[in-house]
Amino acid sequence: MSLSCSAAQGGDSAAGEEGKTPPTFGFLFDIDGVFVRGHEVIPAALEAVRKLVDSNGLLRMPIVFVTNAGNCAPHVKAQELSNFLDFQVEPEQVIISNSPLKFFSKFHNKRMLVSGQGPVVDHAQNLGFQNVITVDELRKTFPVLDMVDLERRPKTMPPVVTDFPPIEGVLLLGEPVRWETSLQLIIDVLLSNGNPGTGLAIAPYPHLPVLTSNMDLLWMAEAKMPRFGHGTFLLCLESIYQKITGRELKYEALAGKPNITTYQYAESLIRKQAERRGWEAPIRRLYAIGDNPVTDVYGANLYNRYLQNHGKSEIQERYAVIEKKQGPPLAERCLSILVRSGVYDPSQIQTETTFHGHRDFVFDSSLLEASHVVDDVHAAVQLAFCEEGWDHV
Repeated sequence: MSLSCSAAQGGDSAAGEEGKTPPTFGFLFDIDGVFVRGHEVIPAALEAVRKLVDSNGLLRMPIVFVTNAGNCAPHVKAQELSNFLDFQVEPEQVIISNSPLKFFSKFHNKRMLVSGQGPVVDHAQNLGFQNVITVDELRKTFPVLDMVDLERRPKTMPPVVTDFPPIEGVLLLGEPVRWETSLQLIIDVLLSNGNPGTGLAIAPYPHLPVLTSNMDLLWMAEAKMPRFGHGTFLLCLESIYQKITGRELKYEALAGKPNITTYQYAESLIRKQAERRGWEAPIRRLYAIGDNPVTDVYGANLYNRYLQNHGKSEIQERYAVIEKKQGPPLAERCLSILVRSGVYDPSQIQTETTFHGHRDFVFDSSLLEASHVVDDVHAAVQLAFCEEGWDHV
């Protein structure tokens, strides 16, 4: 499907003139592959920013940056973007993959094993998880569990730990550095019902709750070919668990694109921005711009389907968590725009047998078809402006 730009082609263009009426649309921007590649700014990104702000440097419409990165805090990502784009990005305008987990409060007091990299304890606590243990802390408590790296194997048998508080769940915030260690210890925790120092004769099922974020199989950095994302780590974890137990690994919560919770949260932030600026007209249309068909496009189209069905689609019960906290959606449409500046490769056609999306999202070719495909984020913004009748300003 292509955007028609009907508003700019004989429609009521006055409705979109800056200063006469408030905006009735907003943007959901991906970051990697759209504004930056690794640590390099994509030139078109600076052109896009110039279109998004007025002569005073203020945004002309509400925007949110929605990234599946999860190993940094929103305020850190906001500062990085501000430095890259020479434009002040506020932390409230940044959603990272794990941001929606702050609403899953029933797990916040449980003792959680947290996996990822960087200051994962700080990240977990900022989301509300107050009782966490890291993979590295667990391996130091039970050094005999981590046996792949010969250099790290204990030279003598450590004393038996008898006062270890059981782990009650697993929190996966992003891809770790030592995959073999994290995979081994997470599996140990699941098979032992949170007591990896003892083990059980029969693995419990259902297993302990697992909460995860960022399901991207691949992402685009400076290399010519895509790099492994957290989705690849999850694929390994799921495969190992099923191979060992014969059962499927289940998730209590999935956060990040293409999950509907992320778009619900993004829309709520768009709405709050508009309220702070005094824009009284409701934001009816969202333009989701990204480079990954199986996350950005799939997620935007899935949310659009949800909006078209007035929130009564085949939505899972856990998605109601965001609506309960943030209120029901008010947008009428969420349009997906795919840019060619990142991971997108038209030769890599997604099929049911080569679908790069996460296991829990079924292959649906219609959800992989973007509303429009353009070269870069500047062209995407121009296209949205054209659709809204703002192409003349």
